[in-house]
Amino acid sequence: MTEDWVPRTRLGRLVADGKIKTMDEALASQLPLKEPEIVDVLLPDLEDDVLEISMVQRMTDSGRRTKFRVTAVVGNRNGYVGIGTGKASQVAPAIQKAINDAKLNIFKVQRGCGSWECGCGGEHSLPFKVTGSCGSVRVTLIPGPKGLGIVAGDVAKRVIELAGVNDVWSFTKGQTKTTVNFAKATYEALKKTMYVKRW
Repeated sequence: MTEDWVPRTRLGRLVADGKIKTMDEALASQLPLKEPEIVDVLLPDLEDDVLEISMVQRMTDSGRRTKFRVTAVVGNRNGYVGIGTGKASQVAPAIQKAINDAKLNIFKVQRGCGSWECGCGGEHSLPFKVTGSCGSVRVTLIPGPKGLGIVAGDVAKRVIELAGVNDVWSFTKGQTKTTVNFAKATYEALKKTMYVKRW
C-alpha cells in the first residue's frame, strides 16, 4: 500500500523524504495528519479491530438506501491508539474507511503507574484518573496495580488493550450498549492522559 504512495500533504512529504522518522515527531510537528499512509510508514506494527458493523437506512426519492456503518479501532499495543467510523454500501469498503479514519485520529497515550497500591513507577497503567464522555456514555478509567488486568466492558477493553495499557479499573454510566459512544468515550478518556505534562 505504501509502495506506490504519493504524498499529498507537507507532513506526508517530510515522512517520505525521511525527515520525520517517528510518530512522536509527526505529532509534535503540529502539522495536520491527513493521510493514513503516514501512519502505515511510521507505525508498521499497527493492529486493527472492528468493534461494530451496523446497517443504517435513509429514505431518498428513489426509495430506501441501505449503507453499512463500521466502527474500528487501531493501535500498536505500545501507547498509540485511534478510533474511526466509515460508511459505505458494502461491508469491505466501509471497514477500510473506518480503519483509515482511525489512523487519522491516532494519538499517544501517556502511560504510567498512578495506582496507590502499586507505585512501581512502570508504564503498565495510567498516570492518573481520567474521564471521557460521548453522548450519554461516561467512562472513568482509574489506574490499577500490576497484575490486575483490564476491568472494563468488552468494547472499552478492546480499545484499552490496543492502547497498550495493561492494568486499569473502569467505571461507566449511561447507554453502554451504544458501541460507538462507548468506544469514543473510552478514547476521549485515554486522550486526557496527554495533558499530564502541561501541569
